[in-house]
Amino acid sequence: MMPRRYAGKVKVKQDGGRLKQDAPASDARLKRLAETIETLAAKDEIAIRRAREIAALRARAAADLFRLCAAFVGDLNRLLSSPAVTLDPPSFPESAFQDSAPNLLQINVRGRLLQIEFEATPELVSTEDFRIPYTLKGAVRAFNQALLDKDLIEEQLLFFTLERRQSMWRFFDARTYRSGEFDRDYLIGLLEQLL
Repeated sequence: MMPRRYAGKVKVKQDGGRLKQDAPASDARLKRLAETIETLAAKDEIAIRRAREIAALRARAAADLFRLCAAFVGDLNRLLSSPAVTLDPPSFPESAFQDSAPNLLQINVRGRLLQIEFEATPELVSTEDFRIPYTLKGAVRAFNQALLDKDLIEEQLLFFTLERRQSMWRFFDARTYRSGEFDRDYLIGLLEQLL
């Protein structure tokens, strides 16, 4: 094939009528591509590390939520003449957390139920349903037979938020816009409404 002169550079006509650039320009592009791939690999490693950190945080948060509920049930049963409050499941280690499916805890007081359902957000961190960034979301439902007869179930939203000072479980009542920490006092208030 005959070389052609083009803008002071030597080009060689290839199959399909395309021109091949000279080696120095091609080497520079190849070097830039390699640098871009190196940068991409570092960014991917950071993203993978962050995903692992969030997965571990989610599992710890789920186990913490269970421990809070278990302590509440245990404290309440110690004050009763015979234990009448149950928590299902009876244990929930970090390994029990399901990242790709809903998780369920249930406090039962003689047919009056507090149902706590939560799951991981599709993104590592979200602000779609709550103004504070969160990584787990769900709902707390409270019901008894009288409410079920009226087709009513009290429901409040639940979020594991990532806040500057500390991460925490928060409830949010969409009807009243009331929000606060999911804690022992919150659980007491919910059960008081059911009894």
